[in-house]
Amino acid sequence: MIQSILARTATFLEMIKFEHSIFALPFAYMGLFWGEGGMPSARLFLWVTLAMVGFRTMAMALNRIIDAAIDAANPRTAKRAIPAGRLKPAFAWAAVAVSFSVFEASAWALGRLCFSLSPIPVFLAVLYPYAKKITWLSHALLGMILGIAPYAAWLASRGVFAWEPGFLTAGVASWVAGFDILYALQDQDFDRNAGLYSVPAVFGTQAALQSAKALHLAAVLFWAGAGLAGKLGVFYFAGLGFSALLLAREHWLVHTFGLGKINEAFFTMNAMISILVFSGLAADLLS
Repeated sequence: MIQSILARTATFLEMIKFEHSIFALPFAYMGLFWGEGGMPSARLFLWVTLAMVGFRTMAMALNRIIDAAIDAANPRTAKRAIPAGRLKPAFAWAAVAVSFSVFEASAWALGRLCFSLSPIPVFLAVLYPYAKKITWLSHALLGMILGIAPYAAWLASRGVFAWEPGFLTAGVASWVAGFDILYALQDQDFDRNAGLYSVPAVFGTQAALQSAKALHLAAVLFWAGAGLAGKLGVFYFAGLGFSALLLAREHWLVHTFGLGKINEAFFTMNAMISILVFSGLAADLLS
């Protein structure tokens, strides 16, 4: 019994790509460290981490459940756990309930303001799997969902609205929307034939590539604006500079090798970018 539960849990974590939480967590930590002016308390760090992990787990599981029929029809995704029959939807729904509870409990622990605002990202997470069936703006919606992270962590720390985390949020939203457009190139033909909306399916490959470039340029400018607004120093802007180079390499990989390098462009580059930007900010604040 215990082995069965552990096996299903491992399958579930693989299905939602649990390890990719690294994309969002560093930006949540940016908002937290910045709000605290340095190292946060263990309590705040723990609750922000639990809120982020709980929310992402819930959102990814919902997406996999709602998209199960589409995933089954798509050769690239047909082997995912639910369409392949390796995981029952009931187990995934149970995981949604648990992770939602963790998220809401964490939001409550972080204060009345965070708890009162918590329905907003939940609503967006429920909306996202349906949005891509009706509009190519689904990429922007996904960007908004992840972009909430630094602002939410700032609010958990200071409890007041400000410009600095707003620049971070706009940067994350642009960055995520850009790399989601690149990732959607893999399903361009399938999406078009299935009546699904993505920038590549609706506007074509070149328009998708140009849109992603513009969004990633905007991300760098927004993050630079955050640094200027917060009067951050050399470590932050060095991290941002290296991140800009990695974004340029991401686009070079896709342009040069096409989909053959999409995993390196999507996963490796973006994980490094989030860590670099956070590390630069943390180094400035703690030096």
